[in-house]
Amino acid sequence: MTTAAQPSSALRILCRTTAAVALLSLSSVSGAIAQVMPTKDSAPLAPRPNDPAWVRADALVKRMTMDEKIQYLHGLFPPNTKPAPADMIPSAGYVPGVPRLKIPTLRESDASLGVANQVEQRKGDVATALPSGLALASTFEPKLAYAGGAMIGAEARAKTFNVLLAGGVNLTRDPWAGRNFEYLGEDPLLAGEMAGEQIKGVQSNHIVSTIKHFALNAQETGRHVMDAQIGEADLRESDLLAFQIAIEKANPASVMCAYNKVNGDWACQNDVLLNKVLKRDWNYPGWVMSDWGAVHSTVKASLAGLDQQSGQELDTQIFFGDDLKAAVAKGEVSQARVDDMVRRILHGVITSGLMDNPTPTTAQPIDYDAHAKVAQAVAERGSVLLKNEGNLLPLAKTAKKIVLIGAHADVGVLSGGGSSQVRSVGGAPVEIPLNGGEAASFVRVTWHASSPLEAIKAAAPGALVVYVDGKDPAAAAAAAKDADVAIVFAWHWQTEAQDAPSIALPDNQDALIDAVAAANKNAIVVLETGGPVLMPWLDRVGAVLQAWYPGQRGGQAIARLLFGEVNPSGRLAMTFPRSADQAPRASAPGFAEQAAIDDARRAGQQAGPIKAFAVKYVEGAAVGYRWYAQEGRQPLYPFGYGLSYTSFAYKNLKIEDAAGLKVSFDVTNTGKIAGADTPQLYVRAGKRKPMLRLAGFQKVDLAPGQTQRVTLMVEPRILADYDVGRPGWAIAAGDYPLYVGRNAGEPLLTGRAHLKAWSRKP
Repeated sequence: MTTAAQPSSALRILCRTTAAVALLSLSSVSGAIAQVMPTKDSAPLAPRPNDPAWVRADALVKRMTMDEKIQYLHGLFPPNTKPAPADMIPSAGYVPGVPRLKIPTLRESDASLGVANQVEQRKGDVATALPSGLALASTFEPKLAYAGGAMIGAEARAKTFNVLLAGGVNLTRDPWAGRNFEYLGEDPLLAGEMAGEQIKGVQSNHIVSTIKHFALNAQETGRHVMDAQIGEADLRESDLLAFQIAIEKANPASVMCAYNKVNGDWACQNDVLLNKVLKRDWNYPGWVMSDWGAVHSTVKASLAGLDQQSGQELDTQIFFGDDLKAAVAKGEVSQARVDDMVRRILHGVITSGLMDNPTPTTAQPIDYDAHAKVAQAVAERGSVLLKNEGNLLPLAKTAKKIVLIGAHADVGVLSGGGSSQVRSVGGAPVEIPLNGGEAASFVRVTWHASSPLEAIKAAAPGALVVYVDGKDPAAAAAAAKDADVAIVFAWHWQTEAQDAPSIALPDNQDALIDAVAAANKNAIVVLETGGPVLMPWLDRVGAVLQAWYPGQRGGQAIARLLFGEVNPSGRLAMTFPRSADQAPRASAPGFAEQAAIDDARRAGQQAGPIKAFAVKYVEGAAVGYRWYAQEGRQPLYPFGYGLSYTSFAYKNLKIEDAAGLKVSFDVTNTGKIAGADTPQLYVRAGKRKPMLRLAGFQKVDLAPGQTQRVTLMVEPRILADYDVGRPGWAIAAGDYPLYVGRNAGEPLLTGRAHLKAWSRKP
């Protein structure tokens, strides 16, 4: 029965609950600070170079005025900043420093694949363009990730930038997702290891790297309104584990939070993600910066752990400027919290080496030729040979006629779009503007000036090498009919800010490939794609090379791979499905709604924006190959797959169960030419949700007949359950089946590990 007293009681309960939540939020911030900071009284009045970073940061904070502190907590977006500071150049961001205290101005650039200059804001400014993140991940070589990061960092520093928006480590959950090409694949161990090395490489130049996008930025459709929903244990065992491994390995100075919501709260004002996980559980000492346009509040965001508002002109208002100052005056945000925000930024600036090694004030010379070799090495080591029937590859240099078809292979190679777009050395021979949509303001469909046609001509000087654009399948088939070999360059473009409508090749390319294959039995397909694509023509072609987006030396790399000057050694960092419905989601949730809005706007009608919606990640921690194994689905090509021009054998498996799992075995090159192989260790683990897990990998280069002993030490968290009640990680004692294989779907050496119980805190 309802009584008059009940509403009053309910109101009192609501008030007490709200107050308790606020206190919990504040206490989580305070707890995070207490774990990593000295007391105020321990800091000297002025910083000294040899003091610990926290002591130096605290000393600087004490000497800053309130206005100087607030100034460091919100950054400008240079293209929209009016009037612009005299020393600001067009780029991603600019945060004025404090010259009197030698606190540096932060000059920020997008830099996932090179120092970005997306639509040539800085006229004539070029940079080295690495291949896509998926290409890098497919090398399975952390040392190449470090080399790429070091190269990007060196160029950024020479261009006077000192904060790079790099380190993308979101797991690739869906094959159609627009930013898959930027990221490092579907496995938390591989992605975490590769991101960690890349970040270390960037910061070796005494500049800041971020790690991004924290967390679960798994699709672009509705990215500003969608709510990514997943259980905590599943999130800890998948995307968050990749972030945790990379952060522990590299200590990035900053974490960038994502646009989307996670379990009901915006990622950039998510107390669970920022305070509980990042700052308390992981004891992360650096600062959290927002993505550009991802801030929604002042008080809630600051109390939930956001330390800096980025690109303020892209938000609805400047939340961390006068609004934050007013919130402190009202007692809604404590002075201690503001000091902590500034202190964390300064900690990152100090630990990265930027404070003691300021970037130059004018541009410095760059050895682009040396840097191009890094880009080419990643392309050569990350391209994946998917099919090679009858050893059609490598091509013989005695071929008399070679026909290249499609994808502008006469002038260049395709690049992914978005904030990672690099205006590469050599320029862009093809640029196609977009017709509407969020991406149109900063994206063009772009090719790098690295011509496969010219590279293949150089590799086969005795052959007639011709190019056909492929727009007419019949004309392409006629040109291919009398050739020794016909190479179709197929493309599938993806970009930030929009997901692909499907993973089928666009523009009638399937029909083109079918026509060429019918005309020439020696048909080869080179795929320039941002991720998996469907291959209905696969049985009718002789060879398929997955070149990804191969960067500014992609043409040369492809030619060397096709002619055997380099032995293919890439292994897929992402599963290729047989059909779209094999994946957890066949298309992007919200895509149809967004497409209708875009069509209406192109027709000049009033429309949008897209309404908020939730995406439930039903696969949980079973991302990629784990999903396929769990569901008993056979993909077209499994995670870790890749062919070589030589062969390898594994034997002499040894499993040691000591303090941690240690597995060793021999790898032998049983072929006639040198090559590289990447044996992979998989363990079926987890009591909460048993699933297949990549537990170790190592790439080895071997001469013909050479044998190498490979030893893999297993990171325990890869095998563990995350227990939200403990909370922390735990491995139950027992037997765990494992195998060493060429990929996730090909066991070669099998055994069982006998593991003792193990646990650790989050």
